[in-house]
Amino acid sequence: MSLTKPLSSRHRRFAIMTGLAVVACPLSPAAAADVYETQASTVPASETFDTRRFGGVRQKLSDWNVMVGAGVMYAPKFEGSDEFELVPIPMISATLGDRVTIDPGGLNVDVLDSNGFKMALKGGFELGGGRKESDSSHLRGLGNIDAGAVVGTQISYEMGPMEFYASVDKTIGGSEGLLGQVGANVSHNYNRFILSAGASATFADDNHMQSYFGVTAAQSARSGLRRHEAGAGLKRFDVEASVTYMATEHWVVRGQAGVGFLTGDAKSSPIVQDDVQPSAMLILGYRF
Repeated sequence: MSLTKPLSSRHRRFAIMTGLAVVACPLSPAAAADVYETQASTVPASETFDTRRFGGVRQKLSDWNVMVGAGVMYAPKFEGSDEFELVPIPMISATLGDRVTIDPGGLNVDVLDSNGFKMALKGGFELGGGRKESDSSHLRGLGNIDAGAVVGTQISYEMGPMEFYASVDKTIGGSEGLLGQVGANVSHNYNRFILSAGASATFADDNHMQSYFGVTAAQSARSGLRRHEAGAGLKRFDVEASVTYMATEHWVVRGQAGVGFLTGDAKSSPIVQDDVQPSAMLILGYRF
C-alpha cells in the first residue's frame, strides 16, 4: 500500500470535511456542542493585552470564532476496506452569533437551547459521502456512488460532563439514503488538557445500505463478488477518544483515535474486507 499516491477527489473531500467536524465537535460529526467554545475558557488570557485582536479584520475573525488549521488522518480507503491511507486535512470553520456555524460541509443552526436541551437544523454537503470504484481494486465493477446534499436535525442533552444526542440526516442525490445516529460523549478538563471519550450507533435505511453494501446481479457479473441484498438496520458501532491541548490562547493541538465495528448486512457484505475500522487523526488549529 502506498501512502504517497495522489488522493481521489472523494478522499480529499472526506479529509477536509472530517477535519472540520473534529474542530467543531467533541468526537464525531453527530456531536452537537462546539468544543472549542468551552475549551477556550480553560486557557488564561495573556498578561499583555493583545491589541492586535481588536479592530478591523482581526476583530471580525475573533467575533466569528474563526478557526483555521491542518492535520493528517490515517483511515481506511473506504468503509469496510482493509487498506489504509494517510490523508492531509486542511480545515476552516466559523460561528456567527450564538447559534449559526458555517463550514464547507454546510450550515448548522441551533433552534433550541434551554436547560441543557439543544435542537439543531443542518444542511449542506454529505460528510464523507460518495465512493468511486477507482478508490480500490476491490471496488472495480461496482460503479460510482455520487455524494449528495444533506438536510437533517439533531437533538442533544447535556448533563454535567455528559452529552447524549440523536440525529437524523437525509441525503438528497447520491444514495438518497437516510442515516440515524444515537450516542453519548463525556469530557473532562485538566489544566490545559481536555480529555474526551464517546460511543455511538449508526442506523441506515435500505437506500443507503444497498448503495454502499449491496451487490446487484449486474455488479456481481462485472466485479466477481457474490450478490448481496443489504437491508435497513443497524450499520455500525463506534467508540472514540481524544486529547485536546490548549497550547496558548489561540493554538490548539488535538489527537483523536477511534474504531468502528460494522454489523448486520454491512458486516456480511462481500464489499467489506474487514468489519473492524480503526482510524486516527492529529490536527493543529489556530483560533482567532
